[in-house]
Amino acid sequence: MQLFDSHTHLNDAAFLGQEASYVEHAHKLGVQKMAMVGSNAQLNADAIMLAHKYAGLYAVVGWHPEDSKDFHEPQAEILKEQLNDPKVVALGEIGLDYYETKSPRKIQRRVFEEQLAIASELNVPVAIHNRDAFEDTYAVLKNAHVENFGGVMHSFNGSPEWLEKFLNLGMHISYSGVASFKSAKDVHASVQSTPLNRIMAETDAPYLAPMPFRGKQNEPAYTLYVVEALARLRDEDPNVIGKATYENAKEFYRITDDEKN
Repeated sequence: MQLFDSHTHLNDAAFLGQEASYVEHAHKLGVQKMAMVGSNAQLNADAIMLAHKYAGLYAVVGWHPEDSKDFHEPQAEILKEQLNDPKVVALGEIGLDYYETKSPRKIQRRVFEEQLAIASELNVPVAIHNRDAFEDTYAVLKNAHVENFGGVMHSFNGSPEWLEKFLNLGMHISYSGVASFKSAKDVHASVQSTPLNRIMAETDAPYLAPMPFRGKQNEPAYTLYVVEALARLRDEDPNVIGKATYENAKEFYRITDDEKN
């Protein structure tokens, strides 16, 4: 089974200096490709560096809502340059976070809109972070016509009603280890309602480790356990879900298997 961790943070400090061993472990569990996601200047640069170092690894660069207070015109120009790198496959993670953040909501929204404008201008897909901000996230994405350049709802944790709204915007839906949690009833229902050609799997490592590793440090190899959880919820063969999530992630990120690196 070939797997694609569509959203991970191998560029996080938790993996510093041990990236090779985590990549090797991921390969042993079938994870052949992964998209490493940035959120500020340092993590963006680290994602690109690692993407060039390891085959099958790609970078996603952008400014997370928590870091949006530090996003200004110089960072926007750097971001545009980085998006021209062949190993950079999307802009993200961007969006809104109304839970606990140091960036005011007004600034978050402005930076979100500015980055969506960049994605539209350069025709690159976007990875969306949404926490306790469904209504505003949906409104901004709809206004930006995300269907023209593509988007994925990262670690989706909404109800089937919200699922339908984002699907109607032409978006992909990515599920993390949360799908394996017994208490995540809305997520379970959404997993069961997501079309097979729109579903993706991710770890969001080092966060949100799936069962049976909940509460421990997550890693890209655990994409396998996310895929198995999705298969159980949908009463489908894990191989079917593995293939679908792999192919969907490749299509979303515009990646082909014949690339040398």
